[in-house]
Amino acid sequence: MSNRDVVEKFYLATQSGDGAAVVDALHPDFEARIAPGMPSVTDTAPRSPAAALNEVWGPVSRDFDIAPFAEAWIDGEDGAVVVTGHYLGTARATGKQVRAEFAHIWRVSDGKLRELHQYTDTWCWRDALV
Repeated sequence: MSNRDVVEKFYLATQSGDGAAVVDALHPDFEARIAPGMPSVTDTAPRSPAAALNEVWGPVSRDFDIAPFAEAWIDGEDGAVVVTGHYLGTARATGKQVRAEFAHIWRVSDGKLRELHQYTDTWCWRDALV
């Protein structure tokens, strides 16, 4: 399985709401850096799969029905995969649509997602909540 395949598996799991597949895609030493100002997120630098689920993806899915959709892929060195695309969905409380650009820098180790650095337009997310 290529590094791109590993990352794509994660996106497909989030799009289908398959939490078990999301967890399965993460390396035991998973770390992330989440865009500052991201609504709902309680820790912008989770350092384990459990922290990412509890502090990032869980709170986001509580407030939004949303998933990332990849549009461009760049294979880098040392297990890096850069993906650009859009988050598409709605804010649960308001029903407003969210269409926010993203860039994700992933690092893959041992066939699992080891690191994520997320860039996104947090204004689009916040605007959907009001």
